[in-house]
Amino acid sequence: MSELPKPVASDALAPADPPNDPWTELRSLTPARIALGRSGASLPTREVLAFGIAHAQARDAVHAALDVDALASALQPLGLPIIRTQSAAETRSAYLARPDWGRRLSQDARSALEALARSDGPDVLLVIADGLSAVAPQRHASALISALLPQLDGLRIGPLVIATQARVALADGIAESLGAKLVVCLIGERPGLSSPDSLGAYITYAPKVGTTDEARICISNIRPEGCAIGDAAALIAASLHAALAVRRSGVALREPSKALDGDASTAAALSDQKP
Repeated sequence: MSELPKPVASDALAPADPPNDPWTELRSLTPARIALGRSGASLPTREVLAFGIAHAQARDAVHAALDVDALASALQPLGLPIIRTQSAAETRSAYLARPDWGRRLSQDARSALEALARSDGPDVLLVIADGLSAVAPQRHASALISALLPQLDGLRIGPLVIATQARVALADGIAESLGAKLVVCLIGERPGLSSPDSLGAYITYAPKVGTTDEARICISNIRPEGCAIGDAAALIAASLHAALAVRRSGVALREPSKALDGDASTAAALSDQKP
């Protein structure tokens, strides 16, 4: 895929703010569009240009294709087998028009995965999916998995699965076919006007076709400007260990009194996690 440029700050498109502008420091603390100023009755030219660039980057991220070969090469040093698969949506336009196709495997893809299944399925399966921003897994998936794997000692890790034209629920069918106890779907999130490369991690225990969203743990906005790679890896690892310990995920895992059967130490650890 062609690499998208990094988001452009409006300050890069015009001269510096006037001296002693009280908003200058506040603007430096957030990518949000605050104190945009005005030129007559309109926005300043720099803000109009910055918005146009951000909007174009978000659109490009949605339509960009994942470079599967480049991603596989980046993942190869991790030493895990790599499987490639695709949803029932054969093209990007079909994927965008029919979200339901992106949530299920074609019969051929499911049969191919089932042929690779073993009697002793993995504890954890990692699925890297393009989602609505192929830019996100292209930039961040390899680094995130590299930071995550050392924290999963003692667990059986399945092959790395690269899935294209994929929605979150596609990982359920992939994991069910391979007999995994738990799946982590690392997927490109819907781009925002300041975040065309945001990666999400969706963690599901006992995944199967038809699993609904309340059964998932979501860690969102994984990127250097959001939830940093190291922090995200620690959150994912803690969630994986907790989900395997209590054999559930999602809403039930967020209610320690119901999910943990009195295990106060695990309950305390879970209370520190992000929702």
